[in-house]
Amino acid sequence: MLEHGGRLRIAAKRYEIPLTDWLDLSTGINPGGWPVPALPAEVWARLPEDGDGLENAAASYYGCDRLLPVAGSQAAIQALPTLLPARQVGIIRPGYAEHAHAWRRAGHKVIGVAPEVLARGPGPVPWDVLVAINPNNPTGHRFAPEVLLAWHERLAERGGWLVVDEAYMDPTPEFSLAPYCPRPGLIVLRSLGKFFGLAGARVGFLLAEPDLLERLAALLGPWTVPGPSRWVAREALSDLRWQEAARESLPEASRRLAELLADAGLQPAGGCALFQWCSGAKAAQRHEALARQGILTRRFADPPGLRLGLPGSDAAWERLATALRA
Repeated sequence: MLEHGGRLRIAAKRYEIPLTDWLDLSTGINPGGWPVPALPAEVWARLPEDGDGLENAAASYYGCDRLLPVAGSQAAIQALPTLLPARQVGIIRPGYAEHAHAWRRAGHKVIGVAPEVLARGPGPVPWDVLVAINPNNPTGHRFAPEVLLAWHERLAERGGWLVVDEAYMDPTPEFSLAPYCPRPGLIVLRSLGKFFGLAGARVGFLLAEPDLLERLAALLGPWTVPGPSRWVAREALSDLRWQEAARESLPEASRRLAELLADAGLQPAGGCALFQWCSGAKAAQRHEALARQGILTRRFADPPGLRLGLPGSDAAWERLATALRA
């Protein structure tokens, strides 16, 4: 299994710092997530059912009614490659490593594609499938919708797919390709884990043509999303007031983080509303120095860099500032 952020128990054991004493900035999850209320008792006692309002809430939120709830977008990332015979797949690099891992495991040939190549728009297309992450994780590179749609058009001409992972898109919905679905060969992945801060609920959506949705639903089987998670997701997707407030506060917090890092000599090379990305050969040393002070960041080796999420309280901001000064 690949390494991910949020491995607090492993860090606590390695650095001999109690679990409760850590500040976890390693995941890019909104620290002020949607406030989950007490759940009705019946959602724990019944099997999950379609028709409970989740799909309608998601259709309204994403502007697309051709979607499938899945157990986090990770479930779709793992399953999608099994629905195609072996092909050549271009995947943005650096990027969320589970994409390349899943396509290789299914027998496809994976070719890394630099964000700069995608940003220039379509040239020769040597792939049958192109996987983009928008905004990119970990660099924060964001692509204009018209650029990705041009790539989709080129791929669709040869019966190919454009897969766009929009896990960090919610603060900037105007850049999403969700409203353009369904189109032949266009697949969009969304998640409630980051913007809504509901990573533990394991709820995501795949937006695509009905035939592909049916094939994926058959592959995943029944009850992929638990009833309590469906209830929470429906309510969060319907809470327009909370969403508006979060879209105002998160970019401000991200700018504050960028300034704090720059003042400490860690000039961010990219980022989005939920994290900042600092590249450079000293990433490992900086990760280690912060970890020894009980602050967990996400270190990347290739290319070397450090991704930091947002502190969630005044005390957490001050703790990070003190650690950076040290």
